[in-house]
Amino acid sequence: MSHKSFRQLLSVLLVLALIGILIVPAAAQEDGKWCAGQTIRYFVGGAEGDAFASIVLRGAQAAEADLGANVEYIFSGWDVERMTQQLREAIAAEPDGIAMMGHPGNDALMPLAEEAAAAGISMMYQNVDVAEVRARFGGGYVGAQLASQGTALGEEVIRQYGLGAGDTAIVYIPLGQPGRDIREGSTAAALEAAGMTVVRLDSQTEYASDPNLALPALTAAALNAENLRLIVYPGGQLLGAVPVYMDALDYAPGDIVNIGFDTSPAIMEAFSSGYVQLTSDQQPFLQGYLPILSLCGSLVFGFGPLNVDTGAGFVDTTNYESVADLAIAGFR
Repeated sequence: MSHKSFRQLLSVLLVLALIGILIVPAAAQEDGKWCAGQTIRYFVGGAEGDAFASIVLRGAQAAEADLGANVEYIFSGWDVERMTQQLREAIAAEPDGIAMMGHPGNDALMPLAEEAAAAGISMMYQNVDVAEVRARFGGGYVGAQLASQGTALGEEVIRQYGLGAGDTAIVYIPLGQPGRDIREGSTAAALEAAGMTVVRLDSQTEYASDPNLALPALTAAALNAENLRLIVYPGGQLLGAVPVYMDALDYAPGDIVNIGFDTSPAIMEAFSSGYVQLTSDQQPFLQGYLPILSLCGSLVFGFGPLNVDTGAGFVDTTNYESVADLAIAGFR
């Protein structure tokens, strides 16, 4: 074969290869669902019907519908030991990819991430970052940057309400959960830096499923606090229950500044009734959608994993009405 003929043949082969790369994934489904044939296990985090988890689930289901992946959903009730065991089971099932909540932390997830990498399973993480795990075994992160989000919330409530020395705040923190405690711990630190007295309450896992379980400890802390001005809640489940808590404590709307994280129909109602004043929105719909999009991109096209900060800023008494309809519809 002449040199010229060889170059022509090589050109034809390169063109055919490019056509294969661009067309074959899409050809798997003529309806454009380019991730068809890929199996993904998605960790929703909470229980079915959970105020936060339901929005995460809605986002993940939208990605499944748009992209055509086969997605299996795993509910953990925010129990980190259960999540860890479920991840072991997910790896053993050998899916193409896993989107994992990072709540168990770096130490618990490190050996499992190593096992997944050895098995060729692509990983993504959402809601709580595990930067050490990702640095060693890859994977992206979709969620708020917890330390900066927590600090910003503390600084914002101080700015809006003039809090400082002589004022007391109760802050719910997931004590004993390294990594998961960063956000609320950063809020507490910001309040203390402004001279406030901070009472730390343990945010127990079961509170997310039944916020009424938090009432006894909150009542005791509030009755013992001097000049209580502020209560900080760890997530949408408890923040949405603020009217119940305030009624039990015999506080009228506005007597205490109530703030926290997330949006939900219950939180919008609490804004409307005057019981909630400020929340930090972390857009859980995106925490559902984007990890699946990222895994599909990596599995089908070889793209690098996405790293997206979903922290959207603050919802407060001046702007909550602009997101209320979306929250009620389950998208915010």
